[in-house]
Amino acid sequence: MLFGPRPGRQVRRAEAVSPTRRGLLALGCACCLGLAPISQAAAQSPEVARHLAAARDAAGEDLRAWLALGKAAMPSPEAGPSIEALMAQPPPPPAWAFDNLGFVGAKWVSAWALKTSDGVILLDALNNEDEAERLIEGGMRRLGLDPGAIRQIVVTHGHGDHYGGAAWLKQRHGAPILLSEADWRMMETGLEFDVPQWGRPPARDVVVADGATIRQGDTTVRVLSTPGHSPGTISLLFDAKAGPRTHRALLWGGTSFNFGRRPERMQRIASYIAGTRRAKQVAAREKVEVLLSNHSGFDEADQKLQRRVQGRPNPFVMGQETVQRALTVIEECALATQAAWSA
Repeated sequence: MLFGPRPGRQVRRAEAVSPTRRGLLALGCACCLGLAPISQAAAQSPEVARHLAAARDAAGEDLRAWLALGKAAMPSPEAGPSIEALMAQPPPPPAWAFDNLGFVGAKWVSAWALKTSDGVILLDALNNEDEAERLIEGGMRRLGLDPGAIRQIVVTHGHGDHYGGAAWLKQRHGAPILLSEADWRMMETGLEFDVPQWGRPPARDVVVADGATIRQGDTTVRVLSTPGHSPGTISLLFDAKAGPRTHRALLWGGTSFNFGRRPERMQRIASYIAGTRRAKQVAAREKVEVLLSNHSGFDEADQKLQRRVQGRPNPFVMGQETVQRALTVIEECALATQAAWSA
C-alpha cells in the first residue's frame, strides 16, 4: 500500500488518470511511459541488432543494469509493476555514498544531499511531500544533517517523481528550486506525465542553463544540458569527496526513452543521442570517475550503498574507462531505438 499522509496534513493530489494510462505506468512511470509500438521486422533489423550488440559489449558483466534501455527497441516491451507497487517498495536506509554526498531517496527513485561548507544542495525531490518529509528530511536527520540547511533544490527534469516534493520543501525551508527553462515551460503549459501520487509542480523559480555553475559554500555544481528524456533534462557535474581524495562525479539527469508516442519523438531521440555524445566528451575531459542516476535501477545505488565499507574501495568509484563504457551503453541503446523507430 502507499504510505499514508501525516495526520492533520492535507495532501495535494494530481488530477485522476484514466485506467488505460495507469496500466502504462511501468518501470517507474515517467521512465517508461510512452514507449512506441515497434514492428518485429524493425526490431530485428541489422542496424538495431548491431547497436544492441554494441551496447552489450560495452556493458560487460558489471554494467548490465543499463541494458534495460534497449527494451525500447524491442517489439513488445514488457509491462512492469504499477506506480503504487513501485512507490510501496521499502526505501533503502539513508547512507553516505561519499563524505559529502548522502542518499536520501526511495527504492526506485533517488534523491541526493550534497553537503557543502554552507548548507546542503538537494538533488531532486522525490514523488510528493510525504516522501520529502519522511525520506529526505528524515534521511538527512539520520545522516546528521539539518533539513533546515537545505539551501538550493536542483530538479534534474520536469517529471513528478523528481519535482513532487520540491514545492513543499521550498515552503518549509525557503530554498530556491532550480530547473531548466524548457522544463519550467513544460510544467506550466502541459505536463508530459501525471499521476495522483505526485505532488503538484512547483511555481517557476530559478532557471539554469547549459554551462551554468551552481555555487554553495565551498562547492560548485556544473549544469550540463542533456535533453531528450524531457525537453530540458539537465545532468550535473560535481566533486565527490572521500577522505583526502576527490572524485569527479556526473549525475545523469534523465535516462529512459519515455517519449515514444509523442509526435516529436525523432527529434527527441536525436537530442538524446547528441547529449550523450557530448556528455562522453565532457566526462573524458573532466576525468569523471563516478556515474550516478536518479533511479537505482540503472546505477544500482541501493546495492552499492550496502557494499560501502569504510577502508575498502568505494563501489561508486567506477573509474574513467567504466564511466565511458556506461555512457556508451546509453548511447548505443538510444541508437538502436532510433533505428527501430525509423524503420
